[in-house]
Amino acid sequence: MPLTSIRILDLTRLLPGPYCTMLLADFGAEVIKVEDPKVGDYARAYEPKLGEDSALFHSLNRNKKSICVNLKSEEGKEQFLKLVENADVVVESFRPGVMERLGLGYEPLNTVNPALIYCAITGYGQTGPYADRPGHDINYLSYAGLLNLMGEKDGKPVVPAAQLADIGGGALPAAVGILLALFERERSGKGQFIDVSMMDGVISWLQTLLPNYLVEDVEPRRGEQVLSGGLACYEVYETKDGRFLSVGALEPKFWQSFCQVIDRRDFIPLLDAPLHEQHRLKYEIQTIISQRTLAEWLDNFSGKDACVAPVLNFHEMVNDPQVLAREMIQSVHHSTLGGTRQIGIPIKLSETPGKIQSQAPKLGEHTAKVMEEIEISRKTIKEQRRNV
Repeated sequence: MPLTSIRILDLTRLLPGPYCTMLLADFGAEVIKVEDPKVGDYARAYEPKLGEDSALFHSLNRNKKSICVNLKSEEGKEQFLKLVENADVVVESFRPGVMERLGLGYEPLNTVNPALIYCAITGYGQTGPYADRPGHDINYLSYAGLLNLMGEKDGKPVVPAAQLADIGGGALPAAVGILLALFERERSGKGQFIDVSMMDGVISWLQTLLPNYLVEDVEPRRGEQVLSGGLACYEVYETKDGRFLSVGALEPKFWQSFCQVIDRRDFIPLLDAPLHEQHRLKYEIQTIISQRTLAEWLDNFSGKDACVAPVLNFHEMVNDPQVLAREMIQSVHHSTLGGTRQIGIPIKLSETPGKIQSQAPKLGEHTAKVMEEIEISRKTIKEQRRNV
């Protein structure tokens, strides 16, 4: 697998860091979760449970090992430094300064292992006036200006159901940063520090909104943007049976097909009509869509290139033929729980695909084995140096 020779020490908890290291573990990296002996990753305690740990924990921490190390004790620090000697990457998500106060920041770890790549995932980054502030996904979306644009016109901002900042702003940039640093290390032999801010990451997502403001200095308004409620061709409509149909007919050919199916060819020239006309269009289209059930509309649009889709619930999604064909829901055997279902791997490599190879570890399950391997490795290295 692509990352088989890479060892990652994962000090993160909850969602952003574990999602990042899960992506790397799925492609062969040896990810060792370094957990507090008493509580471990907080996500273990969430509900619902699968055995001793939460369903969320099982999903995010497959293909990983777990060891218990008390980083506040001298013995624990010594153990961690031994691990660092033979590690490729350290990932942590504490507030800036926490690792430094433990004596385990980037500089001392770099001294122990100059080839080490150190990735810190934080809300606001290592610098700036907000660096020490606490925060969660909703706060990073707020500061980035994205939350202000989410929701309907004249309504309040709507909190997204998925954690956009945690995953899109934090986990994914961290994974890319680690891979970039590993690639650079092949050339230079040196490690480096990766500073990932979830707020920064969200701002970088605003590619269809922020560039316009930077040029025109005109504030976008909630519910009036091209891709967030401003156009009749890019909207969600309610059907007769209380279900919803999404329409993404942005291009003329798709819009024409859509208008033909709903039998309103007079709408075709109005694709780019002014905002007040778009509101009228949406009202009339909603009136039409509400006359038939979701199943009836899907039948009418079958085979038509109109960018129309049903708004699925989870039961429908996990049984959808496209989801099944792409193996995005996989059955995994667990040694004590039997068969369980997990989210699949979104990155498809033709020659070295990712795999779900092992279940999420119990707290400290691999402590003895990993520490034994580290001691053997250190002794081997010392003997090789003496022989040289």
